[in-house]
Amino acid sequence: MRIVFMGTPDFAIPSLRILHEAGHEIVAVVTAPDKPSGRGLKLRPSPIKQYAVAHDLPVLQPVKLRNPEFNAALKALNADLMVVVAFRMLPEMVWSIPKIGTFNLHASYLPDYRGAAPINWVVINGEKKTGATTFFIDKQIDTGNILLQTAIDIPYEWTAGDLHDYMMEEGAKLVLETVQQLEAGAVSAKPQDDSLYKHKAPKIFKEDCEIDWSKDAETLYNFIRGLSPYPTAWTTFDGKQLKVFRAYVAEGPDGVEPGTFQRTEELELKVACGKGWIQITELQLAGKKRMKTADFLRGYR
Repeated sequence: MRIVFMGTPDFAIPSLRILHEAGHEIVAVVTAPDKPSGRGLKLRPSPIKQYAVAHDLPVLQPVKLRNPEFNAALKALNADLMVVVAFRMLPEMVWSIPKIGTFNLHASYLPDYRGAAPINWVVINGEKKTGATTFFIDKQIDTGNILLQTAIDIPYEWTAGDLHDYMMEEGAKLVLETVQQLEAGAVSAKPQDDSLYKHKAPKIFKEDCEIDWSKDAETLYNFIRGLSPYPTAWTTFDGKQLKVFRAYVAEGPDGVEPGTFQRTEELELKVACGKGWIQITELQLAGKKRMKTADFLRGYR
């Protein structure tokens, strides 16, 4: 198969790798332009570009996807298929180019959790199961005909980061299987059942991540782990922003004002919730590095 692969972050690397190692011809890798990074603001290539360059794969980095020169270059590649993993929304003039079509890997069991942040939202909502889906891209976001799906269990203690890392490997296997079945003509795309679309998964912004201690401990446990390690739940502590990466539901006295911090002799940090308590086990105070709570309390008065 002649494949154009589109992706940018680390999440996309296993999918590109598994297709490349399986012997499919990656005729181009499309990724975001290099971005300034670090103190010196030196241009830094995306993780996908770094992989592509290391494996001598051709790279295209369009600033605008509707650019006529970029589109002409895509057409000249004569690709059978485009595979999209963690890229950006494509215009029809791009996704309609390949002979077979363009499919995307989505990190949920579609049609549920359509949107930009499905991994975060399934954990925030306390889901016990999710999945990965490959589907043909069409004019509406995340609504195209489904090709293949795989179900994934979510352990109670997993953060969004844990699910992300597991999902990118399982998703890569699904991408390869989808390509193989398309090549063999062994899969038929089926429309999504919109009655199963029950949750949105919109992009999450910093202001969405503030912890509301009036909520119950179980809800806040899921909220904290669903935003860890990024974009990270936060609260205010001693007038400074405190990021909370890991926590769990703990015991404590009733009738305490929600948001009250309690330091124990065992170097534990607990916070009263609307119902129950949360014990913070990993955190980062503004201006400090991320650390275990016990280490933080040893040096903080």
